[in-house]
Amino acid sequence: MNAHRQTTVSTDSVPNAQRLLWAGFMAILAAGVGFSIRAGILGQWAEQYGFTQTELGAITGGGLTGFGIIILLSSLIADRIGFGRLMFAAFVMHLISAGLTLATGAAFATGGKPLAFQCLFWGMFLFAIGNGIAEAVVNPLVATLFPKNKTHYLNILHAGWPGGLILGGLASYFMAGSVTGKPVAWQIQISLFLVPVVLYGLMMLGQRFPKSEASSSGISYRDMLGELGLVGAAVICALLALFFKSDLGLSPLVAGGIAAALLAAFGAATGFRFGHVLLAFLLIIQALVGYVELGTDSWISKITGTIMANPANGLLLFVYTSGLMFILRFFAGPIVERISPLGLLALSAIFGAAGLTLLGNAQGAIMCVIAATVYGIGKTFLWPTMLAVVSEQFPKGGAITIGATGAAGMLSAGLLGGPGIGFLQDQNASANLERANPAVYERYKAPKENEFLWLKTVGLDGAKVGVLEDGGKEAQRALELLKKESGKPEAIQAQQTLVDWWNGAQATAAEDKSLVEEAGLFGGRQALKLTALIPATMFVCYGLLLAWFRMRGGYQARGMHH
Repeated sequence: MNAHRQTTVSTDSVPNAQRLLWAGFMAILAAGVGFSIRAGILGQWAEQYGFTQTELGAITGGGLTGFGIIILLSSLIADRIGFGRLMFAAFVMHLISAGLTLATGAAFATGGKPLAFQCLFWGMFLFAIGNGIAEAVVNPLVATLFPKNKTHYLNILHAGWPGGLILGGLASYFMAGSVTGKPVAWQIQISLFLVPVVLYGLMMLGQRFPKSEASSSGISYRDMLGELGLVGAAVICALLALFFKSDLGLSPLVAGGIAAALLAAFGAATGFRFGHVLLAFLLIIQALVGYVELGTDSWISKITGTIMANPANGLLLFVYTSGLMFILRFFAGPIVERISPLGLLALSAIFGAAGLTLLGNAQGAIMCVIAATVYGIGKTFLWPTMLAVVSEQFPKGGAITIGATGAAGMLSAGLLGGPGIGFLQDQNASANLERANPAVYERYKAPKENEFLWLKTVGLDGAKVGVLEDGGKEAQRALELLKKESGKPEAIQAQQTLVDWWNGAQATAAEDKSLVEEAGLFGGRQALKLTALIPATMFVCYGLLLAWFRMRGGYQARGMHH
C-alpha cells in the first residue's frame, strides 16, 4: 500500500474515485463483520479460557466511546498527515488486532488465563482503533471524491456497516452450533473480518489519495479548525466532559475543568474564532442520531427477542433491518434529488419515531417485523446524510468538521444512547416488579442505585436475574474458576455470596421467573416508547432547519469560498 503519494482533487472526480470508494466500503464492512461476529463467540471464549461474564465485558466494553475519540483525534491530523498514511495505519492496526486475537490459544498454553485475557483485550482495543482511523478517513475522502453527490455516495459508503452486520450475524447464526452440533471454531469465525481487510488493503495498494477539498483549495489548517470554532468545539467538549466523568470516574468538577481547558486550548489555536451556530446545532442533532441509531442497536435485538420469546428471532430481525439499510442506502441519491437532504432527514425522523413506538407496542412476531421495517427505514439514511449536510455546508472544515460530526454521534451512542436506554429499562422494569410483587422486587433488586446523568433508580440486579434465567449454572461455574485462581479472595467471597443467595432463592424461583421476565419485557417496551421521543425531537429540529433554509432561498451546498 503506497500511503505517501497525494494529489489534488478536481471539481469532478479523480480517476480512481470508484476504487477508493469501494475500498472505503470494505473498510467499514470489516468493522461491521468483526463487531457482529464477536458477540457470537463470547461463549466459546468463556468455555475455553475460563472467563467470567465480567471479564468478557471488560474485553468487549467501551467500543463506541473509544471509537468516537479515535475518530476525533484522527480527524484533527488527517489533513496534515494525508488520507493515505492514515489508511495504512488503519490497515496495520487491523492486521495486528487479528494477529493478537488469533494468538490467544498459544498465549493460554504458555501463560494461562491472564495472558489469554491480554491477547483478547488488546486485540479488541486495536480493532476499535483501526475502525476509528478508517472512519475518520473514508468520510472526508468520499466527500472529496464526489463533491457534487455527497449524500448519495456517503450513503453507499456506509452501506458497508449494515452489510458487515448481515454477514457477521448470519455467520454467527449458522456457525454457533446447536444442541446436538458443535460450533465452528471461533478462530475461523473471527478470521472472516480479515477478508474485507485484505480486500481494502489490496484496493488501496499503489493508489493516489487526494487531499481534502479544503486542503486542495489552499485553506490553512487554522482556518479549518476555525470552521468548527468555539461553539462547535463546545459541543464536543461537553461530550468529552461526560466521558471523563462516566468512563474515567473523575468528579464532575474535574471533568468539567479538563473539558474547559481543552476548549480554551482549542480557542487559542484558532484565534478564538466563534464558529458557526448552524454547525453546533447540526452536531447536537448528530448526537441525537447516535443515541437513537447506535444506542438502540445495542439493545434492540435483546428487546425484540424477549417480545418474541426467542433470542434467535431477535438476532434474525436485527439482520433483516440491517438488510433493509444495506439496500436502501444505495438509493439515497434519487430521493435527495426530489426532497433535498434535510427533507430526507425529516422523513427519516418520522419513520424512526413511528417505528420505535410500534415496536414498543408490538405483540407477536408479525407485528415485530412490521414495526422493525418502519424503524429500519427510519434509521437508514440518518448517519451518512448528516455527514453529507455538514460537509456541504462547511466544506472549508475539511476532515475536521466531518470528523467532529462522526465523533459526536459515536460519543453520544456510547455515553448517552446505550446507558440511557439501559437506564430506562432498569427504571421501568423495577417499578413494574415492585407494583406486581414487592417481595419479589426486594429479592431481585440491585444493592445500590443506578445513575444516568442526574437521574437515579434502583434497577434489578443483573447478576441475580442471570442466575434465575440459567438456573445458577454460570454462577457456579464462575465460582469454581475463581477458586482455582490465587489472590482473589474478595472476588471469591462476592461470587460465593451470589451462589448462597441462589441456594436460598431456588424455593420460589419458578414463581419468581415469570414475574421477573414480565418486568423485563415491560421495561424494554417502555424504553423503546420513550426513545421514540428522540427522533420526534429530531423531526422538529429538521423542520426548523428547512424553514430557515427556505427563508434563505432553499437548501444549497455551499462553495469552498462562500
